[in-house]
Amino acid sequence: MIERFERPPGLGPVNGYSHAVAGAGRLVAVSGQLPVDADGSIVDPADGLAQARQVFANLGTALRAAGAGPEDVLRLTYFLTDLADLGAVRAARDEFLGDGPRPASSLVQVAGLVLPGARIEIDALAIIQA
Repeated sequence: MIERFERPPGLGPVNGYSHAVAGAGRLVAVSGQLPVDADGSIVDPADGLAQARQVFANLGTALRAAGAGPEDVLRLTYFLTDLADLGAVRAARDEFLGDGPRPASSLVQVAGLVLPGARIEIDALAIIQA
């Protein structure tokens, strides 16, 4: 079972995430995903939303390979080169997660990512219930 504690008493408001998430089962760690297609080509470096959607598509593919889905995600960690992309990332995140409960999250602004032209990288932890 996965328990989500979106806003426990004494903690501030949230915008699309939970302050804490707990679960038991098989842990799935997904490496940081970049905005590249199956051929390894980067998605439009000028379009933060297109990059965010590609990153979430890649996360979904990796999760499915391990037998998990968006509903199993406990935590997302976001790495953005430009915080102006946050709105696009939130929009793509909401498309990816649907109406389900939100995972715990962290956001880090970085000077750059390993792939030139990449604006966004996201990794995930999920748990498949036993």
